[in-house]
Amino acid sequence: MIEAEGLNKRFGNVAAVSGVSLRALDGRITGLLGPNGAGKSTTLRILYTVLPPDSGDARVDGVSVVGDPLGARQRMGVLPHGAGLYPNLTARENILYFGALHGLSRPERRHRTAELVRQLEMEEFADRPARGFSQGQRIKTALARALVHRPRNLVLDEPTNGLDVMAVRALRALLQSLRDEGHCILFSSHVMQEIAALCDEVVVIAHGIVAAQGTPGELRGRAGTESLEEAFVRLVGAAP
Repeated sequence: MIEAEGLNKRFGNVAAVSGVSLRALDGRITGLLGPNGAGKSTTLRILYTVLPPDSGDARVDGVSVVGDPLGARQRMGVLPHGAGLYPNLTARENILYFGALHGLSRPERRHRTAELVRQLEMEEFADRPARGFSQGQRIKTALARALVHRPRNLVLDEPTNGLDVMAVRALRALLQSLRDEGHCILFSSHVMQEIAALCDEVVVIAHGIVAAQGTPGELRGRAGTESLEEAFVRLVGAAP
């Protein structure tokens, strides 16, 4: 489970995040939905410990990201925006390297890497250098890297950005399978179709604050609309 309470972060005179509190539960897919510049990526970066909050805290399975960032990080798999692969390593080597960073023994990381290459259908490019990969190949490699240590919690920053239809469908199926196994999945998006197709819970962020949180049905009911898209427009418009 991932919880955040009262997160604040400023960049100069700009308040990127103002008092954000949220909860993402095990066995649920929670979507962070908001327009570009709403504070989604800043919130996720605080949660996966690469950006310290000015105030507030978050916990991953009860471990504080402020007090014990390494302990919190060990409990997460993270797909950052842009993937950030090592271009001179092959896809397989990228995964193996992260397995080593997470303390897996050599036999463990070899077995787990081979398992993920099969699961994500990466055989065609697994032994090619990451330089020159398509966006879909980059996302698959970064996702395998995030999953190599079998984390209970998965944090994804706009994971479908730039993917074709078939890659999006494959990713949806994988995330739904992980949810059904009891994983906590938190991902950000500004694409309404992704949120509607995947999410059990939705956190709407606008202007750096949480405008609403609940199931898609609860958000529609709160906004008095038939569609999630129209509910989002109304909820964002009502945010200060």
